[in-house]
Amino acid sequence: MIHTVRFRLTVLYSTLVFGLAALILGGIYLAVSNITDARPYSAEYAKIVNRSGQVIDKQQVVRLTEVDNAVRVSTLSSLRDYSLGMLGGLFLASLAIGWILSGRVLRPIAAITRAAAEIQATDLTRRIALDGPRDELRDLADTVDTMLDRLESAFTAQRQLIDDASHELRSPLSIIRANVDAVLASPEATEEERERAVAIVDRATTRMTRLVEDLLATARRQGTAFADADLDLARVADEAAEEFAAVAAGRAVTIRRLLASGLVMSGDHDALRRAVANLLSNAVRLSPGGGVVEVVAGRGQSWLWVAVRDAGPGISDADQPRVFDRFWRGEASRRDRHTGLGLAIVRQIVESHGGRVRVFSRLGAGSTFVLWLPAREGATSAPPELNPL
Repeated sequence: MIHTVRFRLTVLYSTLVFGLAALILGGIYLAVSNITDARPYSAEYAKIVNRSGQVIDKQQVVRLTEVDNAVRVSTLSSLRDYSLGMLGGLFLASLAIGWILSGRVLRPIAAITRAAAEIQATDLTRRIALDGPRDELRDLADTVDTMLDRLESAFTAQRQLIDDASHELRSPLSIIRANVDAVLASPEATEEERERAVAIVDRATTRMTRLVEDLLATARRQGTAFADADLDLARVADEAAEEFAAVAAGRAVTIRRLLASGLVMSGDHDALRRAVANLLSNAVRLSPGGGVVEVVAGRGQSWLWVAVRDAGPGISDADQPRVFDRFWRGEASRRDRHTGLGLAIVRQIVESHGGRVRVFSRLGAGSTFVLWLPAREGATSAPPELNPL
């Protein structure tokens, strides 16, 4: 009880009221006592004479000033007694008033506490929605509601990611299990069937590995801050292109680099390299044999950009707004085009650097993905929406 806020507020209110009243009454008492001096009456007698001037009796009398002083002394005594009584009653009344007022003041906090206690991680739809005047407590409740909105969005996205990842992993696992049970574990399987099953299992495990790496990258982007440092965006794009040179050569695809100089910015070198690498992974996989994938970097006013252009099947206008969604699948998903977490991670990395990612594509004419990133000195305008190529 002693440690409750309501009790402490009650004691504070009561102490302040009692102290203020004591100061006022004490000041009045001191002011009256300074002009009052308790002293005995002086012994003086008045003579009573007859008409002939003969003294026939004596009568004790008191001076008027002494009577006035005696009245003040009696008043001061009564003031002291009544003041002490009033202070005692005021102290009890202030406790009661302080308890009631503190309860009214803390009532919104009690409502916030009850609502917060009823909210669980599995159900974040509940809100405090505090009514009343626009004061500090109302602002606190609105801030908590805003925080709950963000938490609900985060939990919803997390559950959706888990559901999508489970769905994506189920397919390659089923493929591996089916080939192991039907071919690799069967003594009657021919060598040709075994080789085909091994190739299928290899593709399935590669797909699972890529998905797990994307999930780890997503967790890292959401869980830790970027290690920002000055970097050369052209060098980042060149390193990513170098990583896929061997893969592209194996598919008879040429990677052409057109990288400007002086593209200095502040950011996470490894994260940006992964973003460009994810674009190159899709471009090399989707480009036909003998095709060309272009990696171009340049500058447009206060913005730097990296573009990856492929000669793949392209993306329809209807699918382009959704191509950066997690586990998005377009009409051509049977050919494994732009699916999984790769492009979602690209958008996450670029937007965490204050940039934007855009896609320009037509069916049958390839796709161009552009990463717009602010230069080191900062962006002074919105990134262009046009294709720099």
